[in-house]
Amino acid sequence: MPARVGARQTAFARRLRKDLTATEIILWRDLRGGRLDGLKFRRQVPIARFVVDFLCVEHRLVVELDGPPHEGIEQKLHDAARDAELRRRGYHILRIANELVIPGGDFVLDEIRRAVTAIASSQSRGPSSDPR
Repeated sequence: MPARVGARQTAFARRLRKDLTATEIILWRDLRGGRLDGLKFRRQVPIARFVVDFLCVEHRLVVELDGPPHEGIEQKLHDAARDAELRRRGYHILRIANELVIPGGDFVLDEIRRAVTAIASSQSRGPSSDPR
């Protein structure tokens, strides 16, 4: 479970939940209420100083949808730093381009399933002896 965050961050996340993008609405329709293999997802979740698009708490999987605002070099650098911070906090990041969500279909859901399977598999193997 994410650590407690400040009131400002919580209010910002609530505002984002009310103003989902069209792409977020499409994906949320498939994730809410355990519709994807019984996995529980939350949307617009504050973690540290960030608000992530979707979070599967059980697997610590963050799903981020990236549209045109994420294409600029400054935003890419910001996203990379943000991802690194979330990884340091023990989260796994899956970034998905908006163009993959909009047509619908199972491609994006299959990507999420693959990420969850990989996370579950690595957790069941325990700590790696590989120093990398």
